[in-house]
Amino acid sequence: MIVKTQIVQGRYLDSVKLMLISKELREQDGVIDAVAILATRENREILTATDMMVAAIAAAKETDIAIVVKAETEEAAQAALRKAEALLTAPSTMAQSSKAPVRNINSAIRVMPEANLCLISVAGKYAAREADLALDKGLHVMIFSDNVSLEDELRLKQKALSKGLLVMGPDCGTAIINGCPLGFANAVPRGSIGIVSASGTGLQEVSVGIANLGGGISQAFGTGGRDGKAEIGGIMLSACLDYLIHDEQTKVVVLIGKTPDPNIQQRLWKQIASADKPVVVCFLQAVDHPYLHNMEYTTSLDACAIRACAALGITKSVGEEYPALTELPEPRKHLIGLYSGGTLCYEAQNLYHQYFDEYPLSNVPLYPEYKAGDVFAVRQDCMIDLGSDEFTVGRAHPMIDYSLRIKFLEQLGLRDDVALVLMDIVLGYGSNPDPASELIPVLSRIGKEILVIFHVLGTEADPQNAKLQADRLREAGVVVFRSHFAAADFAMRCLQQKRRMQ
Repeated sequence: MIVKTQIVQGRYLDSVKLMLISKELREQDGVIDAVAILATRENREILTATDMMVAAIAAAKETDIAIVVKAETEEAAQAALRKAEALLTAPSTMAQSSKAPVRNINSAIRVMPEANLCLISVAGKYAAREADLALDKGLHVMIFSDNVSLEDELRLKQKALSKGLLVMGPDCGTAIINGCPLGFANAVPRGSIGIVSASGTGLQEVSVGIANLGGGISQAFGTGGRDGKAEIGGIMLSACLDYLIHDEQTKVVVLIGKTPDPNIQQRLWKQIASADKPVVVCFLQAVDHPYLHNMEYTTSLDACAIRACAALGITKSVGEEYPALTELPEPRKHLIGLYSGGTLCYEAQNLYHQYFDEYPLSNVPLYPEYKAGDVFAVRQDCMIDLGSDEFTVGRAHPMIDYSLRIKFLEQLGLRDDVALVLMDIVLGYGSNPDPASELIPVLSRIGKEILVIFHVLGTEADPQNAKLQADRLREAGVVVFRSHFAAADFAMRCLQQKRRMQ
């Protein structure tokens, strides 16, 4: 086995292009593994953990592109690097098109003068500038980009509010506006349940749950995960909640987010108390809240969807049957969660606490004392959010790019202490077109002693078809649930049984 690298300077390629190059290189004869990534500190740590780090990358700038190939022979490695060079210099589809490229907001407005919303997905350091321009043009804004400062977020949201406009984000992964899915979103029917969410995957989990129960969505606004922080003040949570309370098409309102700042909570309770329609709230943790005649408070996303539908008189049951608890062999004892959805990772940590009266380690812990160091080296129960900022610089989001999770799975398969792996698979528009095809080969290599539990988040109307994906994964020998709460709860029960037997 041989590892070769090539450092590319002075070039910019977006993370999806780098992901596609990586995938094509891995398909070359004699190639064991290959990646095309930015040489960031976090990516260097990943390369080190997977035995793909070489000295040339240590000397590279964080803006340089590193092509790394692990191959069976020198000839295969060199052939893959030549292939990489060809892919890097190949003209883009846009360059080959006869249509004039749209390169900025002004030219986009000329092409679509009727547009009233701008979706921004550029490198984080440029996103605030583009959002400013869009607001100046009178456009609502959805900022998909992450790595935007809190100061810029606050300034942009205050500016939007002064203009009667909306800023969803930064790091807003999901919205459904007038039936149009934006970012990562699922194929769900129109209906009369409106959602405002400071969580992308939380919005997806609840909207899919509502769809599977027979309900539909009027509007679903994402605010970005930091809107509930004291520094931002819940500006867009409040503005979107106010819109849904007064929207004639919305009969039931859902409010979702990781637990907001206490002062923001108090303002939200007052807004809800003034509403003349039912409101279902889920902050994933038990919090002190008023008992209002029109509000129900839940601590799980599953329950949130159920209660929202019940408020409309929809009582269809989609309860999932749990398989028999799996006996986990010695010396295996640890649970590892590999998440692409931060809120699902958050929900799993809370559920773990309910079972074991402590919290697992995590790169995004609920409390600082549970912060994991090198997540590749952790030898304890650990919930890992692969969609957090440190893993997405120069890399496509893990809902699109499964390569990092596959690396984790391969590494976990070599360990004798891991008993359970809990993973989400988020389907829908913008996500990986066929997760089962990506995961089934590695599942066959990690052995049968590890219990693998998947939560497939999606509908049958999604481009990937949730039922087909779930069926293929079950055939590969893993346990699959439609609800994240059910998947995580089953994992905790198996782990609890293991600890009782020790």
